[in-house]
Amino acid sequence: MKDYTKHNESSQLSFSDLLCESRVELEGNTEVRSVLSSSDRGQDGVSKCVPDLLDLILDRKNMSSAYKCVKSNKGSCGIDGMSVDKLFAHLKENGSMLIQQIKAGEYIPQAVRRVEIPKPDGGVRLLGIPTVTDRVIQQAIAQVLSPLFDAQFSDSSYGFRKNRRAKQAINKSLEYINAGYSYVVDIDLAKYFDTVNHDILMGVLARSIKDKVLLKLIRKYLQSGVMINGVVESTSEGTPQGGNLSPLLSNIMLNELDKELERRGLRFCRYADDCNIYVRSEKAALRVMSSITRFIEVKLKLKVNQSKSKVGRPIELKFLGFSYYQLRGVTRTRVHPKSVDKLKAKLKEITGRSNAKSMTKRFAELKRVIVGWVNYFAMADFKQIAHRLDEWLRRRIRMCFWKQWKKTKTKRNNLVKLGLKPNVSWMYANTRKSYWRIALSPILATTLNNNYLKSIGFQSILDRYLLKH
Repeated sequence: MKDYTKHNESSQLSFSDLLCESRVELEGNTEVRSVLSSSDRGQDGVSKCVPDLLDLILDRKNMSSAYKCVKSNKGSCGIDGMSVDKLFAHLKENGSMLIQQIKAGEYIPQAVRRVEIPKPDGGVRLLGIPTVTDRVIQQAIAQVLSPLFDAQFSDSSYGFRKNRRAKQAINKSLEYINAGYSYVVDIDLAKYFDTVNHDILMGVLARSIKDKVLLKLIRKYLQSGVMINGVVESTSEGTPQGGNLSPLLSNIMLNELDKELERRGLRFCRYADDCNIYVRSEKAALRVMSSITRFIEVKLKLKVNQSKSKVGRPIELKFLGFSYYQLRGVTRTRVHPKSVDKLKAKLKEITGRSNAKSMTKRFAELKRVIVGWVNYFAMADFKQIAHRLDEWLRRRIRMCFWKQWKKTKTKRNNLVKLGLKPNVSWMYANTRKSYWRIALSPILATTLNNNYLKSIGFQSILDRYLLKH
């Protein structure tokens, strides 16, 4: 009894020491994994009974790591208006009471704040932003549960998992397609995060977690409600996107689908709620689409979006922003046109001639977007697309310069500085052509030329692509 009391006291969170901790999240997860002996694990690799699971979550090192993760991610405030900058002081003052409430099963999470993000297709994605305090608790839970459940997850699941990326899913899909599985069953779940059945999810969790206080806390987070226009509405289903625990819970739920696909011997790649199944014939694809849709809707109580789910050849479909094409009988990847359009929309917003951003700030924002986009799609073949995007983007930048120069005298002086003769500069500075049209003319193409733009910080998409190859 003394040993347990000593362990219980040591697990109390000392928030005054949080910023002094040097351990990172991955080390914390490694420590949690090492606590479990082989006798504690079932055949699926998940602990069947971990009586001190809540103590591991509330352990000072684990909570410290969770706090640092939330702090580094920043993010907006929840319904209480508390920012991450005020989080440390709040936890230092209320941390002990918070832990006592959690252990006693008396802690009540606050409702999430509703945020709507526009989708490219015209709809909206609903996000739920928890308070910063709840984000710390959710992160602490996720850090302990993730390594426990990860051993159970399928090798064909790539989303929201350590050391797994979309690139691996695309490479695996290419392997299947080039091996002759040239028909794809593309399953789209309608508003997946908003329609997860709580009872089914809790039943799946209860098979591996025997800590009733922890299960009760997780259900409280699922049912914490959402604040819309100042009114809290109850939530009877769904795991709101925006919470630190939601990605793990979504994988745990969809692991039931993965198990069913593996039981049938099907080849598939799943990244979060995006799932592609690869078969050899159209007839088999239609049969799989029908039976798997029935499994998802009857067994998991989820809804398949019939308008977006389809059967087809890889070149007809989109997966994680990529599409496919054939070259000399071999299937390769390219960037899907919708992904290119989405990039152009971002670049167009940054290079809008009406905003008052300096060119230095524009170039910094452009570089951040371009580097991230190229790094993600680097494995695809898009050299020609990159060349066309560069031409279009340079024209927009020239348009921004012309707009910023405004007055005729300023235009003339800047053209002279860039090497144009004074008499020609006056003539061009007085042009009545539109900004977009003048950006394509030889006037700016020879003064604000490619080398000059590069010298002042322009990030070429093509150069970045070639650098990755």
